[in-house]
Amino acid sequence: MSNQNITIEVVKTAFRKACSALRENSDYLISLDQALGDGDLGITARKIANAVESYIESGVSQEDIGKFVMTAGMKINSAAPSTMGSLLAIALMQAGRLAKDKAEIDPAQVAAMLRAAVQSIQEKGKAKLGDKTMLDALHPAVEAYAGAIASGKEITVAANEMAAAAEKGLNDVTPLRNKVGRAGWLGERTEGKIDPGCALVVLVLKSLAA
Repeated sequence: MSNQNITIEVVKTAFRKACSALRENSDYLISLDQALGDGDLGITARKIANAVESYIESGVSQEDIGKFVMTAGMKINSAAPSTMGSLLAIALMQAGRLAKDKAEIDPAQVAAMLRAAVQSIQEKGKAKLGDKTMLDALHPAVEAYAGAIASGKEITVAANEMAAAAEKGLNDVTPLRNKVGRAGWLGERTEGKIDPGCALVVLVLKSLAA
């Protein structure tokens, strides 16, 4: 895809790819989460994937990208009211507001939506960069995408740079200890272990770039 407007069908395809990545890697996410928490992240990932795919395949006639994204967030909130589910739900609902009443959006608008999603996750989760949470993969990824688009790069190039930045973010914080949530209770035992939230972000963004 070149730097062209993005339609509802492109958005749906992106959501389907993300859902497939979550479902196919749910056991991996469970194993990561068991090392740092209670092991339910993979189960949550499956619930999220099932809820969003059911919404997409329900046959609902939807041309409003913003409404589609916001409704997907609400479906996630209902199906997976866990910490991760709640964070992703509010992220989509905030991002969707920026595309309300739009049948098409451009890559720069996507960047604004992604930044709104990151801000909402940061505010709701009360985490900051370096705390070893999903933000440490998501924030640099979104900034990489936004920077690539602002410099005139094709959206496919921007998506690849976004996925690469997410993976670098994950690798950068893996030696650190988790500071928030259940994993934060384990202290130094989390050093050198992959954060499950970061891993989830990387898996989803890689699926979108593929």
